[in-house]
Amino acid sequence: MPALPNCPKCTSTYTYEDGNLFVCPECAHEWTLESETEEEQVFKDANGNTLHDGDTVTIIKDLKVKGSSSVLKIGTKVKNIRLVDGDHNIDCKIDGFGAMKLKSEFVKKV
Repeated sequence: MPALPNCPKCTSTYTYEDGNLFVCPECAHEWTLESETEEEQVFKDANGNTLHDGDTVTIIKDLKVKGSSSVLKIGTKVKNIRLVDGDHNIDCKIDGFGAMKLKSEFVKKV
């Protein structure tokens, strides 16, 4: 039996095959062998600069916090961002607000 590939997302060795998909039980990532060769998605800020995990960014406009009366002000610095797939493609922690999801179009790289 051939060895199964490690998870491309979390590098776990505990992967298993489910039909034509490979599944990681630790992070729930599913992929095919063909998708491993695809290029990773590139995330860009409002100025067109490429963003990477761990970058520091600043917010370029006041953003209302959904479900709260709070507002994230222009110039708020966000350190150590994490890029994720989805509509809001930045996961981060902001001092005074906690865990947040932001869109890359509303930030600029420092």
